[in-house]
Amino acid sequence: MTTSPRPSMETHPDLVEMRLRHEMAERATSTAQGQAVEALALLTGVYLAASPWIAGFNGLSTLAVTNLIVGLAYALAMSGGFGRAYERTHGMAWCACLLGLWTIIAPWAVAGSVHTTRTIVNNVVTGAVAFLLALAAAATARAAESSTRRGGMAAR
Repeated sequence: MTTSPRPSMETHPDLVEMRLRHEMAERATSTAQGQAVEALALLTGVYLAASPWIAGFNGLSTLAVTNLIVGLAYALAMSGGFGRAYERTHGMAWCACLLGLWTIIAPWAVAGSVHTTRTIVNNVVTGAVAFLLALAAAATARAAESSTRRGGMAAR
């Protein structure tokens, strides 16, 4: 009686798919562009969190607390704090886009009269930079996905 050879664990379809996803995330974050975007985004988030004390509007407590929370959330989302899986990297980039947009409108949206020239300029500029960096991160992740799909199809 002959036994048929068992498929190797290395060629299991689920393992191959997981390996491709990991390579995709690695490709997105190991490029010079990906690393630069991640570093600038981390600095942007830290600045946003500290901006009420740097720009001098810490007396406007509702906006100060908002910037602190949003800045920390943005830094965490864009620094890869949630892992390197493509879906999470890509999803966090889109979440960070929303945080950047919120930063822009926050001076008018939070409670109290906090829309001064200083807060508006600070939040609009910081929010725009945050939004653009998040878009760049999403584009980098999307480019990595495209190159993996092209490479995967060529290998088949």
